[in-house]
Amino acid sequence: QVQLVESGGGLVQPGGSLRLSCAASGSFFSINAMAWYRRAPGKERELVAVSTSGGITSYLDSVKGRFTISRDNAKSTVYLQMNNLKPEDTAVYYCNTHYVASDGSTFSAWGQGTQVTVSS
Repeated sequence: QVQLVESGGGLVQPGGSLRLSCAASGSFFSINAMAWYRRAPGKERELVAVSTSGGITSYLDSVKGRFTISRDNAKSTVYLQMNNLKPEDTAVYYCNTHYVASDGSTFSAWGQGTQVTVSS
């Protein structure tokens, strides 16, 4: 079973930057996709960025050019660099991963969430 621990959220002024980290630990054979989601107050959860094991990345249109997802496979860690933050980026950000267990079964795991607040 995989556990995800997130860090890096906080309060930042518009135009500022934050870097989120999500480290996976536990027992697994391999990690496939790693992604960041967010849920703003009163809104549905949305996929912000995803990084596949093959190095392909994809982004929500509203964050393209401002956010960058990267991963350190040796550390089983995924990052989300967020630049030029806007008030509409305010949300709880969740890390998600799809992984393969030692018996070949595939699972999904979620982090506990980290609050990002963009406000002056």
